[in-house]
Amino acid sequence: MQSNESYLTLESFEEASQAVKQVIQETKLIYSEYLSQQTGAKIYLKPENMQFTGAYKLRGAYYKISTLTEEERNRGLITASAGNHAQGVAYAAQRYGVKAVIVMPTTTPLIKVNRTKSMGAEVILAGDMYDESCQTALKLAKEKGYTFIHPFDDLAVATGQGTIMMEIYKELPLVDFILVPIGGGGLAAGISVLAKMLNPKIKIIGIEPAGANCLQESLKAGEVVSITDVNTIADGTAVRTPGSVIFPYIKENLDEIITIEDEELVAAFLDMVENHKMVVENSGLLAVAALKHLPVKDKRVVAILSGGNMDVITMSSVVQRGLIIRDRIFTVSVLLPDKPGELTRVSGVIAGQNGNVIKLEHNQFVSINRNAAVELRITLEAFGSEHKNEIITTLENEGYRPRVVRTNI
Repeated sequence: MQSNESYLTLESFEEASQAVKQVIQETKLIYSEYLSQQTGAKIYLKPENMQFTGAYKLRGAYYKISTLTEEERNRGLITASAGNHAQGVAYAAQRYGVKAVIVMPTTTPLIKVNRTKSMGAEVILAGDMYDESCQTALKLAKEKGYTFIHPFDDLAVATGQGTIMMEIYKELPLVDFILVPIGGGGLAAGISVLAKMLNPKIKIIGIEPAGANCLQESLKAGEVVSITDVNTIADGTAVRTPGSVIFPYIKENLDEIITIEDEELVAAFLDMVENHKMVVENSGLLAVAALKHLPVKDKRVVAILSGGNMDVITMSSVVQRGLIIRDRIFTVSVLLPDKPGELTRVSGVIAGQNGNVIKLEHNQFVSINRNAAVELRITLEAFGSEHKNEIITTLENEGYRPRVVRTNI
């Protein structure tokens, strides 16, 4: 195995680029007309969600394992991961014909667990988040003699992830900004180090979920610190402590770090599905959501879509929440007399405005005087906020005094 000094060099990035070609899909940049119009910039997407394992993590895992001695590989490999690194290690181990044990948080989406198992790995569910799973993996590595493959705090792994930058630069040498999702920091380390080697003027922006901003807090402190709570739908970046080995490289080369709220990821998911026909997991959406927070007008920007492993239940929840956030689905409460024809009349008013009723809740017990107050809760589909307001205004003009309430679907 090589020494740490031989990684994150131009030579090692070139070596890694050749190595990972054996296992990765080609992910050429995709120009986004939609996002470019929204931002006034030239926005390109790096679709790592289209990798065979559904994420960029295969790059770092495979390159790291390729640098091990045969004896280190034959002892068996072990790692901890919320899913994407797990699949990378499992696939690489399968290619080398060696055993892989993966410790995953109990909250890991089923699709990631099943896909990891399908690649021949043994999966152990332990801990509520990555950091707890990692402790279990390290303990097992010590007890069983396995070789531990860290998902981010390893210079060889970071070098493998940096091969993304090599590809971006070859396609778009005049790139101004690269937006990088951050969990533990391996991707950010590899991307930022190589970017500054190739062109120091390229701005590398790290993006973290607001509920898991461990690197942001560490950069503020000037040293690696752990955050107390992790609370985000971006499970792939739900990390409490960034990598200490890679931290100095990030500190030196990352230009800025910003955080994104979960609701912004929901909106970004709809953007990608509706306008690009792509499924991108919540962590991979960080770079897309960040576009609204950065002064990128007239710049060439690459947003890295780091992964696309999302189970259908999560996908369904995100779609529903996104439609509600964008006023494509909303619920109003109206009071009306309890007599024949009133429901038909309200429905007619809504139909006249091209609203589509998807659920009705009729409550006769909100008032003792049923002739004066029967509550009708109407859940509707609309085209957006403007259309929603038109429907509400029409109901007001008809004397219904509509009140927007929480939507539950």
